[in-house]
Amino acid sequence: MSATVQLADSDWLRAPALARALSILNSDGEEARVVGGAARNALMGLPLSDIDIATTAPPDEVVRRATAGGLRAVPTGIDHGTVTLVVDGAPFEVTTLRQDVETFGRKAKVAFGRDWKVDAERRDFTMNALSISADGVVHDYVDGLADLEARRVRFIGDPARRIAEDYLRILRFFRFQASYAQGAPDPAGLHACIVARDGLRGLSRERVRAELMKLLVAPFAVLTLAVMAEAGFATLLLGGVAQLASFANMIKVEEAAGIAPDAVRRLGALGVFIDEDAERLREKLRLFNSESDRLASMANRWWRVSPALGEAGARVLLYRLGPERYADRVLIAWSRAPQGAADPAWRALVALPTRWTVPRFPLKSADLVARGVPRGPALGAAMRAAEEAWIAAGFPEDEAALDRITNDAARRATVL
Repeated sequence: MSATVQLADSDWLRAPALARALSILNSDGEEARVVGGAARNALMGLPLSDIDIATTAPPDEVVRRATAGGLRAVPTGIDHGTVTLVVDGAPFEVTTLRQDVETFGRKAKVAFGRDWKVDAERRDFTMNALSISADGVVHDYVDGLADLEARRVRFIGDPARRIAEDYLRILRFFRFQASYAQGAPDPAGLHACIVARDGLRGLSRERVRAELMKLLVAPFAVLTLAVMAEAGFATLLLGGVAQLASFANMIKVEEAAGIAPDAVRRLGALGVFIDEDAERLREKLRLFNSESDRLASMANRWWRVSPALGEAGARVLLYRLGPERYADRVLIAWSRAPQGAADPAWRALVALPTRWTVPRFPLKSADLVARGVPRGPALGAAMRAAEEAWIAAGFPEDEAALDRITNDAARRATVL
């Protein structure tokens, strides 16, 4: 069964770069349409980011037409039918229609085709199988329009078969549920995900991480993670207990503080309570060094952070951690505090970087050398002692205070 409707707002299709790409591909018996996330988001009234195009033309014909039309063609995945066209600096991923010959995960063997329905039926979810032609006509072969209207994430055909083709679709099911759905997950899809969940163990940690990070910042992440935890996915993915209350509170305190959603910070709220949790997640998800370092910082005595620090204590913490990690640690402590997201004292604590700029330590090693401190380990120790004294004194800037700190550090170093 197939259906077509006219897109209500198709002005974006007439944007010069996209219109030029579609015009070059739509001629001499070949057809091109916008597909995937761009088609879905256009119908949902959501922002468009990357715009992907499907075409009946084989890859070599796509390259030939692009070259003849003065476009740059990059063979980003030509073996699988994908060519990236660069039009006035804007990239469009163009993929020839395909049909599966053999399916074994991401390395499925495919053949190029010309049947839009067959191509749609090999995709994952109904809402991702819609296509929009250059004239604004929406083509639906799998009841994707009905599912979009109902805000329902549903596998195309047999959910178990779709999942067996690529087990990452389990995480994509939950990620799309967290991003676009309203209400409980589709029962058949959820059941198939639970039955096949051990298949996640065979996926690369990088692919799991990428999907999970997107899920954590999705609009309905709290409800989706609750379902996942109940179905046994939290332990499988995190290797530990999911702190669902902390995660839900993190979203509230981010909003209260006017801070943008952050996947790493939310992962910390969800899965980090002590140092060992940060180390486990680093290995479990193969996090980037910058991400695992942030998680380790969040785990480091977050329970000591509260408005009771006062302005002076908070400034010391901000100086030592820097703005990003200061926000991480204060927010994770706030998400686990009894006062709640409306508390003004917590809000003032997290807002410290907006009213106080972290100063730069003003003393140089030359200041201590000039006072008789020899170069080497003694100089390094004296510099550290001077910095600690400067911090304890409240970050003074006047010369008299800096002289006293420098002289005292030099005297101690030369005596030792």
